[in-house]
Amino acid sequence: MIKIIIGKKGSGKTKKLVDLVNAATAESLGNVVCIEKGDTLTYSVTHKARLIDSDTFGISGYGEYYGMLAGIKSGNNDVTHIFGDATLRIGTRNYDELVAFFERLAKIEDVEFLFTVSADKEELPKKLFDIAEVVA
Repeated sequence: MIKIIIGKKGSGKTKKLVDLVNAATAESLGNVVCIEKGDTLTYSVTHKARLIDSDTFGISGYGEYYGMLAGIKSGNNDVTHIFGDATLRIGTRNYDELVAFFERLAKIEDVEFLFTVSADKEELPKKLFDIAEVVA
C-alpha cells in the first residue's frame, strides 16, 4: 500500500509525516523506517524508528531510491512501514518517473509506504491516484 501527503512547500507535509512515523512506531509490531534528504528530522522522529539520510548513501533518482527501499525490506522482513520525506528532491520532478516508481513499489508486499510530495494535486497525473492513496 502506498500513501502520499501532497502540498506545496511549507504546507505542513513533513510535520504530518513525523506525527505518522511516531504513531506507527507505537503501534507497529515490526520496524519502522523513515528516509529523509539531509538530516533535518533527527530530533523530531522518535529513536524507535530507523532514520536514514539518503544523502549519506548518494541516493539520487527513482531507480536508486527503489533499490534502497527494496533492499531495506529484503534485508529486514520485519519492516512494516517505510516513510519518505522530500520524494521529488530524492527522485525528480518528472511525474511519469514518479508513477513508474510507485508502480514498482506497489509490488512489494507486507509494507506500508507513505511519501511526501511537494506539488499541487492538480499538477500530478491521474494515474498516480490509481496507485497511491492521498492522506488528508
